[in-house]
Amino acid sequence: MADPVKVTPWPDNDPPSRDQLWLSMTDEGMSPYAWSNGPHDVYAAHSHTFNKVIYVVSGSITFGLPEFQRNVTLFPGDRLDLPKGIVHDAIVGRDGVVCLEGHC
Repeated sequence: MADPVKVTPWPDNDPPSRDQLWLSMTDEGMSPYAWSNGPHDVYAAHSHTFNKVIYVVSGSITFGLPEFQRNVTLFPGDRLDLPKGIVHDAIVGRDGVVCLEGHC
């Protein structure tokens, strides 16, 4: 199976504001919500029954994609498009993380 997970790095050196990311998501028809975790928090491998989009507002998080034998680390402004059914895990970076998430 080809890797359907898409990572879009933020194209500028200056990270976007939470409001910019929120507006971008609502413009795409999503209803975003925020979540956060402390440093080095871990999510065990799991999947979802919906497509999700995640933007990092601050901090960092590394998603493991065992089916595709790769890890992706997201920093402020970076976007992850994760299709439903894809098994993933995550480890929060040393400064914690704040994300916006929406389902599509």
